[in-house]
Amino acid sequence: MKFNIRGENIQVTEALREYVEKKVGRLEKYFESTQPTDAQVTMRVHRGEGTIEVTIPLGGVIIRAEETHEDMYAAIDLVVEKLERQIRKHKTKLMRKLRIDSASKAGGRESQPVAVALADGSDEEDVYIDIVRTKRFDLKPMDTHEAVMQMDMLGHNFFVFQNTDTNDVSVVYRRNDGRYGLIEPK
Repeated sequence: MKFNIRGENIQVTEALREYVEKKVGRLEKYFESTQPTDAQVTMRVHRGEGTIEVTIPLGGVIIRAEETHEDMYAAIDLVVEKLERQIRKHKTKLMRKLRIDSASKAGGRESQPVAVALADGSDEEDVYIDIVRTKRFDLKPMDTHEAVMQMDMLGHNFFVFQNTDTNDVSVVYRRNDGRYGLIEPK
């Protein structure tokens, strides 16, 4: 695995670099590809807390996790655990989808809903995705500022609207840091 480690407001020492490479490198056992995988690692310190963000592209899927902790080494341990759960969950989903697809072709049955592993990473118990409510609404043309105001008035964390600037469907959302984000299609 190749590492691209950079620091923001922190000097990435050799000890930190080795610890990241050792811990994140353990995830390589989950990768079946013979091609080297690039791991993007960003460490930053803000208000006395260390944050580590790791992004690993896996053949069409991007595994990403971020953790914040007072101790950077503890943050590294936590982010590796989170990445490991994501990778196991992704592999479990793929294997179940393959089994369901092959069973439906062999038996002529329609495929069942795909089961996913629990968020804590356990594989023993499965939960089926169950959509309990469908909401339909008219998209109102508005600019991003008006969409943010509408979202705040409704007390929601996101708001879907037709952007008058691009004429596309867009989403504004409230970020964890209290600021806002905008999602637009390509």
